Amino acid sequence: MSESVGSDDPVGYIQHHLTNLTVGEGFWTLNIDTLFFGWLIGGLLVFLAWRVGRNLDPGKPTGVQNLLEGILEFVDRMVKDIFPVTNPLIGPLALTVFMWAFLMNAMDLIPVDLLPTIARHLGVHYLKVVPTTDPNATLGMSIMVFALVVYYNIKVKGLVGYIKTFLTHPFGIWLFPINIVMTLSEELAKPLSLGLRLFGNLFAGELVFLLVALLPWWIQFIPGGAWAIFHILIITLQAFIFMVLTIMYLALAHQSQDGH
Repeated sequence: MSESVGSDDPVGYIQHHLTNLTVGEGFWTLNIDTLFFGWLIGGLLVFLAWRVGRNLDPGKPTGVQNLLEGILEFVDRMVKDIFPVTNPLIGPLALTVFMWAFLMNAMDLIPVDLLPTIARHLGVHYLKVVPTTDPNATLGMSIMVFALVVYYNIKVKGLVGYIKTFLTHPFGIWLFPINIVMTLSEELAKPLSLGLRLFGNLFAGELVFLLVALLPWWIQFIPGGAWAIFHILIITLQAFIFMVLTIMYLALAHQSQDGH
């Protein structure tokens, strides 16, 4: 980062860094940078898991193996504490959600001008490197969780039983018009709150880094370093919250109509 990066036009500098590399128009617009970095991080996560799994050594665990085993035990304990029944999908899903969200969030710790400057020299004029600062990415993740919630609600309660919850909850069958509106609003709020919470916190963090980058280079390091240290807590906490809410929503979907 240099003093002249955004000093001439701070608003234009921030807008430039918050603009995605896109293709297509209107509804069919694709944010290429979000897809690229999201898939790249997902691919690296799969490769890391495969590599560690291939070289597991219970007698002489490596540092990476110890780290992943610690995360796995932590997530497994969370699932057992929250989840009412045994489902072999939930543990791996929770671990994947946490690790993927955390690694995408961690892209925010890369200096804001580094990758966009490299991309500009390669002829790419717009580049957002943090997928979770794009609401399309976070809402896409939350919609997939919501699809699983609907699936397990129907699987556990049956289609008729699931529809019945919209008619009878929370005030009983005689107020079913109000019940439908309230229950539908409650269900739709789950993916919205899940996705927008992650997006809002990471977008705000990215904006702070951009504001720090507008300062003269010789005073960027103190506020930038302090915010980066604090931001490590934020990116971890937001990944953790996304995972916990995913487990909770799926746990509620596994409850039968009598609450068990």
